[in-house]
Amino acid sequence: MIDIIPAIDVIGGRCVRLEQGDFARKTVYDADTIDAAKRFRDAGLKRLHMVDLDGARTGGPKNLSTLESVSVITDIVIDYGGGVRTNEDVADVLSAGASIVNIGSLTVKEPELFAEMVRRFGAEKFLPGADARGGMAAVSGWRTVTNTTVGELLLRFAGLGIREAFVTDVASDGMMLGPAVGFYRELLNAAPGIGLIASGGVRGIDDVHELEDAGCTGVIVGKAFYEGTITLKEISKYVGKANSAVSRR
Repeated sequence: MIDIIPAIDVIGGRCVRLEQGDFARKTVYDADTIDAAKRFRDAGLKRLHMVDLDGARTGGPKNLSTLESVSVITDIVIDYGGGVRTNEDVADVLSAGASIVNIGSLTVKEPELFAEMVRRFGAEKFLPGADARGGMAAVSGWRTVTNTTVGELLLRFAGLGIREAFVTDVASDGMMLGPAVGFYRELLNAAPGIGLIASGGVRGIDDVHELEDAGCTGVIVGKAFYEGTITLKEISKYVGKANSAVSRR
């Protein structure tokens, strides 16, 4: 079974979605992030991907009170990131209720610092992410393309003991044009020692099935939920079938 992980991107405590990471192309979907999280939990989902866009833009987590409220009211496993740049930031995010910290550009720009964080807090506390443009890792809000391939980055994560990472195809994110399944297959072959969570482009439940067949361990779904092209009823049905299959083993 592939983990379906709903995304909540937060600006000023509200749930929003961007197109291709562009703050000028923003849509506000849920004024109350707690209600959104409850709906996902009630559909049977066990994980939540939260991104603090305020923190990502200005540095340092800025929506920890929102994280704390969601974690207290729901029992969902939250990975939270955005602006996490120091050990103190990691500690604050974990103290506010996140089970896992998601980190992106820092892993490329300051790999030694990220390695230190992993040693200090444990590899199980991190979900590193790679943003991909043409197979290369992009940083700084996707504006800068590096000379590091995403496959190389995943191997680096695996070497730190990281068990799972997410990869966002920048061209697909927020566009609902379908996920880059072929690219994810290539990455799974290049870095077989780490679980791969796909992010970007998911339009409906068929895309989820295709990513599962490709071998991805998880899929982050955002805009498709909020636009209604993938429904919580469909997700509940999918989760129910998967749980039934597990119970019969």
